[in-house]
Amino acid sequence: MSETTHDGTVAASASVPPDEGLTAAELAARYGLTVSGARPSPAEYLRQLWARRHFILAFSRAKLTAQYSQAKLGQLWQVATPLLNAAVYFFIFGLLLGARRGIPHEIYVPFLVTGVFVFTFTQSSVLAGVRAISGNLGLVRALHFPRAALPVSFALQQLQQLLFSMVVLVAVVVAFGSLPALSWLLVVPALGLQFVFNTGLALVFARLGSRTPDLAQLMPFVLRTWMYASGVMFSIRAMLEGKDVPGWLADVLQWNPAAVYMDLVRFALIDGYGSSYLPPHVWAFAVGWALLAGVIGFVYFWKAEETYGRG
Repeated sequence: MSETTHDGTVAASASVPPDEGLTAAELAARYGLTVSGARPSPAEYLRQLWARRHFILAFSRAKLTAQYSQAKLGQLWQVATPLLNAAVYFFIFGLLLGARRGIPHEIYVPFLVTGVFVFTFTQSSVLAGVRAISGNLGLVRALHFPRAALPVSFALQQLQQLLFSMVVLVAVVVAFGSLPALSWLLVVPALGLQFVFNTGLALVFARLGSRTPDLAQLMPFVLRTWMYASGVMFSIRAMLEGKDVPGWLADVLQWNPAAVYMDLVRFALIDGYGSSYLPPHVWAFAVGWALLAGVIGFVYFWKAEETYGRG
């Protein structure tokens, strides 16, 4: 475009910049720019998590090794801690309060130890999940990776710790007369479903804990209440027998996920713990709780992916 000046010469007019008048979003779209740290689609997020599976496993192993690195007994505390808890609960609830009501004396100890070990798996996963983001802000701010890798790795760490503890649990069960049988194979799907459930809870509380650090101080009280309501030290069915309690309350106590997974492992390992102790449709509830917690936890955590480590 040109114009004639007063002296008759021809001058070119200033050209309009091609980007003039475009909004920031339109400019970004024009040049293929994306927001740094933008949240990917759920399918892409899952793909990124799978691509970093080696990091997740290595991180969980490193955390497991470092957990008791300052203690003289080292990794022995992985087993000693739940065993000491079981001993305390046996003295208080088994001997003093008579909580073994409805359970044969010869199976109460493996019943109690199994409950403590299995519930500790869920308890530790939740507590680790609360601090997964807030306790690793340096890593979150320094590196780009799907943040869900952190709570998943902490849940995996607790699974590895439980597997170490299973050696002692098996020894206790055998010592009280329950010999290896095909039913022991049921431990694998039971703990697999519990791991999915725990991971979902860890994802939920990782997001909550990233914004509310004080949640880490509150959760031990919530988890202790959950433990007392889940039949770790007593049989829910035997305790409710003959009691004037609403039917819905009995269902809530028997079908709560912690009780469901404990019952399945007890049923698999302990000879005297038969199907009469299990609530109806227990496997369906185990699968349902795992899917519900896993899906809700993943989606809930993913929706805040862009916010972790900021502010």
